[in-house]
Amino acid sequence: MRPISQLNVVSPIPETKPKSLVILGATGSVGRSTADVIAAAPERFAIDALVGGRDAQALAKLARKIGAKAAVIADPSAYSDLKAALAGTGIAASAGAAAVNEAATRACDLVVAAISGTAGVVPTHAALAAGRNVALANKESLVCAGTAVLRAAAASGAHVLPMDSEHNAIFQALGSGVSAGRPGLGATRLAQHGLARDIAKVTITASGGPFRTWGANRIGAATPEEALAHPNYAMGPKITVDSASLMNKGLELIEAHVLFGIPADQLDVLVHPQQIFHGLVSFTDGSVVAGLAHPDMRVPIAHCLAWPERMPAPVKHLNLATVGQMTFEAPDLTRFPALGLAIAAMRAGEGHPTALNAANEVAVAAFLRREIGFSDIPVLVENALNACARQGVLHDPETIADALALDRIARERAQALLATRH
Repeated sequence: MRPISQLNVVSPIPETKPKSLVILGATGSVGRSTADVIAAAPERFAIDALVGGRDAQALAKLARKIGAKAAVIADPSAYSDLKAALAGTGIAASAGAAAVNEAATRACDLVVAAISGTAGVVPTHAALAAGRNVALANKESLVCAGTAVLRAAAASGAHVLPMDSEHNAIFQALGSGVSAGRPGLGATRLAQHGLARDIAKVTITASGGPFRTWGANRIGAATPEEALAHPNYAMGPKITVDSASLMNKGLELIEAHVLFGIPADQLDVLVHPQQIFHGLVSFTDGSVVAGLAHPDMRVPIAHCLAWPERMPAPVKHLNLATVGQMTFEAPDLTRFPALGLAIAAMRAGEGHPTALNAANEVAVAAFLRREIGFSDIPVLVENALNACARQGVLHDPETIADALALDRIARERAQALLATRH
């Protein structure tokens, strides 16, 4: 491997003016954590726009707190509430899908893409197509439409900065500018810098969720309240249930496969309950480079917001002496079959990840409504995937329209299967 001095690592550029930001998904857990990081260093940032989903009051409060120029609510019915809450502040208010996409494409230094679920795919793609650098916390953009999203980044020259803690750890382990600095060229850039042949394995870690030590029967009878009790992170309900089933780790494997261009057979998951290690890169000479930090989303958020520089973050710094013992174990695919389904979808490609994600969103929503049990989630997902395969619709989506069409079909298959249970 060539020395790091010979690689095209982006050199820090002294900032002479505040970095302008647009935050998509501002009222979600990642958006709120982003606001915390900004509030700790307000002189570094200027907030062009905040985008929220339905909670007009929360969006208005956050816009006032961090001095946003504009606030956009995705739900048009919440526009009047948002406008009233911002009256007299000078903060512009707008609503609807067109307004969300307009915010995503505003001239700015960085777009934080943190809208949850498939709803985040279109605005994330729009931002990259417009040449906006994106700090990506919406894994569905790559799971559902990775080809189109990374093609847009490559065409516009935009950078994609991974904000999920696991992918951010890998990003830093690979050099923060060598591989994923412009991952629209993912595998190509790895090959250009001689890293592709040097990487033996890339590993992301999982806490194991609240059911790590539970037997299969007890897991199958788990309630929504039990599934929502994540041991380390406070997140939205959908991603928290995915963490309990380990589907989230499967989706993260697919994201890493697309983002970094790592072959599926060189990706792995390691259960690590303390979540101090987030991502590890194993090289062919036996060396391993890992990203460590306390399990706090503000760590990768600060890294992305300041990139290619560093900034102080309002987080607890890691002291391994106080952490003491750390443990690691392989995931149990028998007790957590959702992870196995995601791995199989990653290896199959050809639209399988898109359909997997869509069916899983339907299944998790049904579980949270108490219409199905926890162990029914992977069963419904697998049956929906099989239905899509029989229909002959599992092809790699080349465009955003293709991805959304396949997403719709998979949801319809899952909903139809769900209806037969009643």
